[in-house]
Amino acid sequence: MKATFELPDSVFREAKATAASQGKTIRQFFTEAIRNQLRALRHRPADKPWMKHYGVLKGNAGELQAIDRLIQREFETVNPADWQ
Repeated sequence: MKATFELPDSVFREAKATAASQGKTIRQFFTEAIRNQLRALRHRPADKPWMKHYGVLKGNAGELQAIDRLIQREFETVNPADWQ
């Protein structure tokens, strides 16, 4: 599918140079960048705003649960507006 959108010149120049340095076309570069962003958004826990600041502890479910309990106990409730 073709799409048209505007980017700041400086962003486009940097993207084009980075793509060239990686041996990719600008199309490949933007496709990969958008896929990575979509994947990151899909895997971000929406109900735990603190995780976007501290990351997800992949493969450490017990550790993650312990941290979540500590945070809930310490703060009781987290106001999402405070983390934006």
